[in-house]
Amino acid sequence: MITFFMQSLSLNLTVLTMFLLSSLVAFGAEFHVSTQGDDANSGTKDAPFATLHRARDAARGHDKATLFVHGGIYFLQEPLELTAEDSGLTLKAFGKERPILSGGRPIRGWRQGEGDLWTTRIPRTASAAWRFEQLFVNGRRAVPAREPNQFYFYLKDVQETILEPGEGRVPERAEQKLSLLPKDFEILAKLSEEALKDLRFVAYHKWDNTRRSISRLDPESHSLVIEGPGMKSWNPLRAGVRYFVENFREALDSPGEWFLDHDDILYYAPLPDEDMNTAEVFAPVLDRLLILRGDPNGAYVEDVTIQGMSFRHAASPSSVADFGPVQAAATLEAAVMADRARNITIEDCEIGHVGGYGLWFRKDCRECILRKSLVHDLGAGGIRIGENAQAKDQEEETGRVVLDNNIIRHGGRIYPCAVGLWIGFSPDNRVSHNEIADFFYTGISVGWRWGYKESSAKRNIIEFNHVHHIGQGALSDMGGIYTLGPSEGTVVRNNVFHDVVAHGYGGWGLYTDEGSTGILFENNLVYNVKTGAFHQHYGRENTLRNNILAFSELYQLQATRVEEHLSFTLENNIVVWDRGILLQGPWDRMRHVSRNNCFWHTGNEPVAFMGKTLEQWQAAGNEEGSIIADPGFVALDRFDFRFSSKESHSILRQIGFTPFDSSKAGVYGDEDWIRLAREIEYAPLQLPPPPPEDIPKAD
Repeated sequence: MITFFMQSLSLNLTVLTMFLLSSLVAFGAEFHVSTQGDDANSGTKDAPFATLHRARDAARGHDKATLFVHGGIYFLQEPLELTAEDSGLTLKAFGKERPILSGGRPIRGWRQGEGDLWTTRIPRTASAAWRFEQLFVNGRRAVPAREPNQFYFYLKDVQETILEPGEGRVPERAEQKLSLLPKDFEILAKLSEEALKDLRFVAYHKWDNTRRSISRLDPESHSLVIEGPGMKSWNPLRAGVRYFVENFREALDSPGEWFLDHDDILYYAPLPDEDMNTAEVFAPVLDRLLILRGDPNGAYVEDVTIQGMSFRHAASPSSVADFGPVQAAATLEAAVMADRARNITIEDCEIGHVGGYGLWFRKDCRECILRKSLVHDLGAGGIRIGENAQAKDQEEETGRVVLDNNIIRHGGRIYPCAVGLWIGFSPDNRVSHNEIADFFYTGISVGWRWGYKESSAKRNIIEFNHVHHIGQGALSDMGGIYTLGPSEGTVVRNNVFHDVVAHGYGGWGLYTDEGSTGILFENNLVYNVKTGAFHQHYGRENTLRNNILAFSELYQLQATRVEEHLSFTLENNIVVWDRGILLQGPWDRMRHVSRNNCFWHTGNEPVAFMGKTLEQWQAAGNEEGSIIADPGFVALDRFDFRFSSKESHSILRQIGFTPFDSSKAGVYGDEDWIRLAREIEYAPLQLPPPPPEDIPKAD
């Protein structure tokens, strides 16, 4: 009897244990992480772990585990990597606390030095000096010491010598001899050989930028020599290209600049309101902070949720001194990388003070979401979706990614050719209600195929975004939104694009570039751009319907290439301007449809269509049903594009225009979030002075 009782008790305990374990798996385990914790602890709230890596390892084997991360700064020794083993994990800030995962290190021990400079000694690592290329002071990106302090110098001439031709379109190795104006060369001629090794040459040309270290100087010709891949024939360095030089002690002459010498002394010139005794200063060590990576030939990392976390202080993913011209900085990775990921949700997070892109859903990612997150202070761009090349297997394409209600701003601080949001070879994504601002190239870039060959960048929905202060006079050939290649089913609607200003040519609002096909643009407001509210380089069967296109400086509507097929259709649009011309390009030879539009010059000047009146233009088969009339906006001087009177609605009915509410573009939700998006007032744009008379304009 006793034996039977003991056997029954043992069986019942086993069943109870299995039940409890299965319940733990079913309901999920919880682990806590604190800066006051210890990795030898059990991971409870009262005995938390110290590192996320330890908590992640403890959570493996538990279904739907949650890691609660308490407030403070966690200095990562390596990126936090989540794999298929971590599927089902939730990484969440505890309560209302705001933990920071930093890839940097604090810089302390500041002492006032010579003049207004402050200095500190940087500790060496076990093997070498710590050579960082970014510095963040009180949440602001400091400026590497540079000359000139504002704007640029101009190249006088460029000569290239091919060292290794290679087999591609671009020489594999070449030397470029860059002739400078004598007064600009004097700055470099005084530098020591050691200083020249640290010097960086930075050039802005068309839609690209080039960064190179200096090989040598040629005093006789007032030239500096750089080496690297050969120049691209379609966008080379040449006379008139703007440049500056940075990262040398002699240039440290303005508040906010810094320099790190080879004796490990860091110099910084504080801004007037900065107290270096209390300043929070960080420099990055890691170039990636979070990696989501499924098995290359196996399981995905999936069903992961990340909430309330801040990811800060990431180094550049490429040598700052060795970056050749690449459109959209498309070779650069991000601080947060995802490959072979499914059902990933990143919400209420921050990614900031990084050297490359912020976040990239790269290879084989599906059903992923970035929501209500701040992505800011970026060395390159904001968000990337998809790959640079067409996937060989359609099942491995990234797609169905949602970016909703995010603030993406202050980018291109090292690589100005980067973009706010980039979609490569990727279909069925939705980009909605985002604030995208303060970039030096394009705001939103969709598609990555030049020409009409097959592309998977189809059925992307771009809606209710507020995109503004793009270009800012730094680069050329850009758009508030820029499209490339066949994109059938892609819709761009209910967005607001404004203040797109190129340095030279090409500051457009809606820009359909090479091969753009099958895209619908509707209910968009575009205003205050430089070169045109709409420009199609070449494409097929795109449609612009029910848009307000206003106040472009040079041209209102622009088209470039004549092709045999239907290039685009413009219908039910309102076009308003006060300067420049209406149509630029071969509109009289281009196959297009334009009808039921309203045109209005606010200065009451005659409206001309390629030198013709509307009646003459209509007689040639154009603009059927179109009118010239004041649409009656509330206040154009305040860019208030609401309609003000019954007469307005009569005009709208005449052309079939449906009013839309442009105020719905941008972020939504609580007042603090909306205020964060609107808190920055952009000062009037300051453009550089023209080059000297003997230097040509390069773009």
